[in-house]
Amino acid sequence: MPIIAPSLLAANFINLEAECKMLNESQADWFHLDVMDGRFVPNISFGPMLIEVFRKATTKVCDVHLMIEEPEKYAEAFKKAGADILTVHIEACKHLHRNIQQIKSLGMQAGVAVNPHTPVESLKDILADIDMVCLMSVNPGFGGQSFIPYTLTKIKQLRSMIDEQLLNVKIEIDGGVTLENAPSIIDAGAHVLVAGNTVFKATDPKATIAALKAL
Repeated sequence: MPIIAPSLLAANFINLEAECKMLNESQADWFHLDVMDGRFVPNISFGPMLIEVFRKATTKVCDVHLMIEEPEKYAEAFKKAGADILTVHIEACKHLHRNIQQIKSLGMQAGVAVNPHTPVESLKDILADIDMVCLMSVNPGFGGQSFIPYTLTKIKQLRSMIDEQLLNVKIEIDGGVTLENAPSIIDAGAHVLVAGNTVFKATDPKATIAALKAL
């Protein structure tokens, strides 16, 4: 049964209280929170202040995805804001191992995200130190993009690497996840589905989450 992590980036920000209530009452497992700085990606979203609001609004896991440069400068602030999982991009980290050690030392689970053009082999020497890999199945920075089909091959490659090392590392898929492609994503070896528009633009978001959870 997959972990469902709706992306709040797609929520109605005028009515966040109702959106959080809906997620709390749904079968969603995590709140997925996308932080963008306008440098690493061309968009700007929100920072620790809003993460703190989400943390107070739920007892569910707060899965914070940093699409930012120099994440080490802000890791402590996101811990204080209430992040349970902190994911940094391999492309943004000059000293990735140091970033991971910092996240762990602050008491959070550590995730590493990879962009569509980044081969999963680049994670080989770091897999044993992390809790999760976030495979970007779209180019980061904007919601509502279509799933890149080659991601299925990358999921299988990554799952093989994890299994070969006998590790307990979750594979999270972020971008373009739909009810139609989710079964093949799970079959390829993914554990966590991030869904934005699929959930929040649905006529019945709770039913959509339940349908994803049942896959």
